Amino acid sequence: MILDVLKGSADPDGRDLPGPLLTELTALYAANRDFHALSGDFPDPDDIRPEQVARVLADELANPDTEVLLARSAGRLVGIAVTLAHHPDPADPDPWIGLLMVDPAVHRQGYGRQLAALVEDRFRAAGRDGVRLAVLDDNPRALAFWTTLGYEVVDHRADRRLGRPCAVLRRALPAAEPTAH
Repeated sequence: MILDVLKGSADPDGRDLPGPLLTELTALYAANRDFHALSGDFPDPDDIRPEQVARVLADELANPDTEVLLARSAGRLVGIAVTLAHHPDPADPDPWIGLLMVDPAVHRQGYGRQLAALVEDRFRAAGRDGVRLAVLDDNPRALAFWTTLGYEVVDHRADRRLGRPCAVLRRALPAAEPTAH
């Protein structure tokens, strides 16, 4: 899997994203219709449009602590992760995974697990010792995925943006073991 970092946009509506990339991203978001129906992130989860995806990504990238990571396999976009180096709550010491989404056509093939591991490796390399994320309470599949990866529920609270009830999960990131050469 290859990881690309999507850089911030000068345009607050994200109109300067390359057309082919925006087409790929829109297809990825639209393919995850069930998640978007739960999250309410888009007005109509059956009609997710490029301009909506561009705006969502531009909003994410407006924060300098945010990274948008694109996962590719054999040149095909298979997933996206949105990370936040510092939570807005200064009492929260951990970086966050704000979104990890994989194309449903390749679910259960290990891409989500690989993408999560790559995100964790990036945080570990930056000297971070843990990572958090929130899972919507009405998304048991996501909760099962993250707990299988070793994340533990540490809190229950509403998300900051829309007030949706969520479980907050955390995973410790121990230092990587040195590899033998």
